[in-house]
Amino acid sequence: MSEFEKYMPFENRLDLTVLYEKMAAVKAEVKKVIVGQDQLLDMLLISILASGHSLIEGLPGVAKTLSAKLVSKTIASDFKRIQFTPDLMPSDVTGSSILDLKTNEFIFKRGPIFANIILIDEINRAPAKTQASLFESMAERQVTVDGETYFLPTPFIVFATQNPIEHEGTYRLPEAQLDRFLFKIDVHYPDQEQELLILKEHHLQKAQDKEALVQQVVSSQEIADFQRLIKSIYVHDEILVYIAHLISKTRNNPNLTLGASPRASIAILESAKASAALNGRDFVTPEDIKKVAFAVLGHRVMLTPEKEMEGFTTDYIIDQIIASIEIPR
Repeated sequence: MSEFEKYMPFENRLDLTVLYEKMAAVKAEVKKVIVGQDQLLDMLLISILASGHSLIEGLPGVAKTLSAKLVSKTIASDFKRIQFTPDLMPSDVTGSSILDLKTNEFIFKRGPIFANIILIDEINRAPAKTQASLFESMAERQVTVDGETYFLPTPFIVFATQNPIEHEGTYRLPEAQLDRFLFKIDVHYPDQEQELLILKEHHLQKAQDKEALVQQVVSSQEIADFQRLIKSIYVHDEILVYIAHLISKTRNNPNLTLGASPRASIAILESAKASAALNGRDFVTPEDIKKVAFAVLGHRVMLTPEKEMEGFTTDYIIDQIIASIEIPR
């Protein structure tokens, strides 16, 4: 029984039928190609519904780029992919003013950032100046060039990938930029059973291009409508207290030198609403908070040097914090 069917007897105040069915169709299309990675797929859909950007981190070959590309392919929208390299300039992302020889005036030529969904591959390969060109776009959905402001289309979502083990020719993302990402999603290797299924499907595929089978099942206008609908998901006051308590605990934890900001608490709230809607509910539960907490907080809190040297991870500390807080009933 799906989450949607389980909560049907309670009769939602919001009609989430179309949203639920469309997101289920997106999953079905992506799963024509991707084996496993259910957590990654769910988090990408939640980030879309919550109007947030996602940083996808994982080892080479775990379908980071492919998953984001296929999710984008199911949406009838303007999609652009940007490969970040050390020689990439800010104008290569945002666009630049060029001289029109016919009118002898400068006109603005829009860069690839002017699209509904942007896939940035290997985001940590570009230098700081190019990274900075993304700040305004990701935070305010606009670009300022030569004193002129240009608004980005709606919806506007950035998916970015990076490899955590390769350091040669890469640049560490500044904390301010990391904070612009709603989620940092860690992608792991598939288990042995999934690995076997990947091999079998690849062998049976032969010359067939399975990516070509993935169809558009939802429009960009529908996504924008879903994003507005998410805002009306019901949140009980005790859930708000639960989120505030969780964020406060990150700021007073002796194992952390940097706690979460108010932007993190808002990110948990909005992504929890999207998680509820993805499961067919028009109300948030503590489980929604737990589901999104690691992806929201993992890149926003910082371990003390001692704990980092001891091999602790931010996920471990976040798990401890969540376990220490009484769950609202």
